[in-house]
Amino acid sequence: MAAAAAGRGRMRASHADREQVIDTLKTAFVNGRLTRDELDARTGRALTARTYANLATLTADIPPAPAAARPAGRLTPVRRGPLARAAAKSGICLIIMAAAIGAWLIANPEGSGLDHAVAQLMLALAACAMWAALGIMGYAVFTAWDKRSSRG
Repeated sequence: MAAAAAGRGRMRASHADREQVIDTLKTAFVNGRLTRDELDARTGRALTARTYANLATLTADIPPAPAAARPAGRLTPVRRGPLARAAAKSGICLIIMAAAIGAWLIANPEGSGLDHAVAQLMLALAACAMWAALGIMGYAVFTAWDKRSSRG
């Protein structure tokens, strides 16, 4: 009697087994292998199924999933366009410029002139960073324009 009860216990489907079958049914629906009505009906039957045999009948007649297309070679990361890369580089230059101006204001609090060597250096660094940012963006705009016009 105990052996028969143990055998029935192994045959009984658990809540996790039902959820796994429902996930399989959802995947088949998403892939177009089941209609909405079939999904609803089979999900209802899965929730009331008591044994593995009942659960197996719910997925037995679902057509197999098509083989996933595999890429021919190694995947390469998508590169951002020249304008996006230039905007990032220009932003870095503008941050350097803002930091240099802040350091210049700290080194020259009265704003009386360029008496200190540090103030002169910071102002020169800010000017170079600004010109670099403008040059990078100008080059990127020209490159994007040239690439677009060559596509024709």
